[in-house]
Amino acid sequence: MFKRLNTMVLGISTDSIYSHKIFQQTSPSGRKINFPLLSDRTQRVSKKYGILNENEGFDWRGAFIIDPEGKIQAWMTNPQPVARNIDEIIRIIMALQFNRRTGRGAQAGWEPGNPGIPLGWDYVGKY
Repeated sequence: MFKRLNTMVLGISTDSIYSHKIFQQTSPSGRKINFPLLSDRTQRVSKKYGILNENEGFDWRGAFIIDPEGKIQAWMTNPQPVARNIDEIIRIIMALQFNRRTGRGAQAGWEPGNPGIPLGWDYVGKY
């Protein structure tokens, strides 16, 4: 799905590349991963994105949507026991792409095919 959206996915964790390799070789879910897994052993990336749990030495579950110009457009941080919602991440990417194409907003519950709403102060409270 991400390829169809012309979107690149990177997995980054504080685990070593060796942990990633073993995970992909031994875990049923790890075998399904078809995107690069990057190791942030120095924790520099985790600190810059504000998702490092410094007391425990691991990352919170974060997702960042970065546009083609390198600007963060959306981010989510979940507590350790709660996984990310891939369907919502895809919806956000599609909504951002829709906005770039049309200049219209994606209201709550927006899905592809929905006409969206006009943006601007003149429209506040009308939708």
